[in-house]
Amino acid sequence: MRFFYFLLFIFTISGWSQTGEKTDPKILNEVLIQKKSVKKEIIEKGFSVNVIETQEAAKRNIQTNDLLSQSVGVRVRQNGGLGSSVNYNLNGMTGNSIRIFIDGIPISTYGSSFSLNSIPPALIERIEVYKGVIPAHLADDALGGAINVILKKGAKNTLNASASYGSFNTFQSNFNTTYRDKNGFTIKGSGFYNYSDNDYEIWGKFAYNILPNGQKTFIKAKRFEDAYRSYGGRIEAGFTDVNWADTFLIGFNASDDYNEIQHGQAMSRPYKGRFTESDAKVISINYSKKDFIVKGLEFTVNSVFSQRNEVLNDTVKYNYNWFGEKALGLHGEPILSSTGAQQGPATILHLNNKIFSTRGGLNYTLNENHKFVFSSMLYSFDRDDYDEKKSQLERNFQQKRDLQKNILSLAYELEAFNSRLRTNLFGKRYNQKTEQRTPLLTTAGGQTTIEEKLEKNNTTFYGYGLAASYFIIPKLMFTLSAEKAIRLPSENEIFGNPGENQTPNASLKPEQSNNLNVGLRFGPYKINDHKFSFNGSGFWRNSKDKIIREFSNRVNEALQTSPSVNLGTAQSVGYEASAEYSHNNRLFISMNMSKFNSLFKTKYDDKGQILDNYNKQLPNEPFFTVNGNAQYNFKDVIQKNSELNLYYNVGYVGSFYTTWLELENDKTPTQFPQDLGVTYTFPNKRITASFDAKNITNVQVYDNFAVQKPGRGFYFKINYTINKF
Repeated sequence: MRFFYFLLFIFTISGWSQTGEKTDPKILNEVLIQKKSVKKEIIEKGFSVNVIETQEAAKRNIQTNDLLSQSVGVRVRQNGGLGSSVNYNLNGMTGNSIRIFIDGIPISTYGSSFSLNSIPPALIERIEVYKGVIPAHLADDALGGAINVILKKGAKNTLNASASYGSFNTFQSNFNTTYRDKNGFTIKGSGFYNYSDNDYEIWGKFAYNILPNGQKTFIKAKRFEDAYRSYGGRIEAGFTDVNWADTFLIGFNASDDYNEIQHGQAMSRPYKGRFTESDAKVISINYSKKDFIVKGLEFTVNSVFSQRNEVLNDTVKYNYNWFGEKALGLHGEPILSSTGAQQGPATILHLNNKIFSTRGGLNYTLNENHKFVFSSMLYSFDRDDYDEKKSQLERNFQQKRDLQKNILSLAYELEAFNSRLRTNLFGKRYNQKTEQRTPLLTTAGGQTTIEEKLEKNNTTFYGYGLAASYFIIPKLMFTLSAEKAIRLPSENEIFGNPGENQTPNASLKPEQSNNLNVGLRFGPYKINDHKFSFNGSGFWRNSKDKIIREFSNRVNEALQTSPSVNLGTAQSVGYEASAEYSHNNRLFISMNMSKFNSLFKTKYDDKGQILDNYNKQLPNEPFFTVNGNAQYNFKDVIQKNSELNLYYNVGYVGSFYTTWLELENDKTPTQFPQDLGVTYTFPNKRITASFDAKNITNVQVYDNFAVQKPGRGFYFKINYTINKF
């Protein structure tokens, strides 16, 4: 009965919000129709979210990850240059707590060669970054946040192509095109090619060679075997905006990459001859229809099947130094690797992955005030391992790695008080099943036999949450979002990822977290030609069984692999703020900052003793970042109707420890890189040329486990667009 009265109250509020003086025909003098932008619509739902638009970035020499890293509360963690492994930190949550999506489909489906490293801004419509609390339509176990990349889908006839070249022999190119005839038949194509030697210099306290007597000698040297190449294409065909479908497209993706691995978890010891080759073939079906069967019901389904193959090759038996030379022993002889290869025993390991992912959604809009959202996601992963260097007995045994994940979510959205109040209530069900079969060799009486080690797991969890926004005054919005979130271990964390020096851990438990965001958004507010806005928020994350990569304390220089482990209890508390200003649509300035404490909160060990790391800041996490951007637009420069844009970007990263020991040798310096850029758009608006100078002061820039990233670099780009043909 109480629930009935509650529903009656809700409908009364919404009904009241639709009546009143505004419906009186006597005072209806004019009708003003305003259509909200997609960005504004997303922001007003109450989630802690950044919406990044890419129109300007598409003209420049800037990667998608660079664009993300300039956004408030986002820190992109990259182990080196183009093509190196990447993870993301959103307000103290990191790694696989953050899920990446392409049009709502997990990016892992597409393989390593189709990643945010290789998707240029020119192919992207917008990027949605959800922090801490994830909406129901992205049905996944994204405990710390989600990055949803929306690819361009325009049905008009367009063509865009670009090519760039720059430092470290870096070449990048891409194109995308769309054609639609009058009957709705639509075909879309896109492709990309990336290459870099990544031979930038490293120096400082984390760059050293180990002498035969075990002492360290600090060096300045170029990375010598870190090349990366990727290319891929995507084609979709079907119908758009016809009476039986808003979108019906069948697509095919193919991509390939080659990635040389310069070192392990840290830069302690360089590799030579360790590399991965991978490819992916992906088939997709996308269907969406508004007013499906009945008015107000929207149906969407996205299904993807992926065949991904990867080969890890590591057969070189010598150790090397940072000059690319064989490391020498006390008597001048080349040092053989103690394990047989650059990292562990010699291997030519084949990983064959089959992935099926499907996401279905039903959105029912009862009226302008009430909406129901149901979403389901099924993810199936199957991996076979085969190592050419294993014994014939081991090769005869087929290793299996199977994972199935199913997530259901249901949400109710309400608008009330003339849309001043918007609420979103949701619940989620998580289920995951894993199974792996691994050979175990045993020797008895001179006879070697093989046995099967079978490990299975089945877990189910439930979560729920709320997002709400309220306009205190028309330009001042209060937001609140909270969620009890679950993060299931990923396939790489459970089964390992040899190409990333990640070892398996079948005993990982799901991570749980209570997340809370509270914020204020002011603006955009205009005074004559001046326009400004402000956003500030505080956040709290309380995690149990937090999943992280195990920290190495650099005691053993040869230790370059690590598993993912359950850390225990951790807590992140912090705040973020951003401000934007523009003048006469010519000058644009933005600033943002994020600061938090991410602390280890497990106090006692099994014997009741206080743990050494209790209440310490988690290592290897930059916890204070600032970004600033400025742009000025000149009209009619050199030619009438041309446009010249100048850009300046600056970033600040506070120093942080990379291990629990908190020694000065394990602490990164404060980082303050700066970038300059200029773009020139010709009068016909089809051709744009850009020049970018990145890290112009050539400061040392570090990330995961103090791995140094590229220094000063210069890049030139040409972008060509046809809007109609």
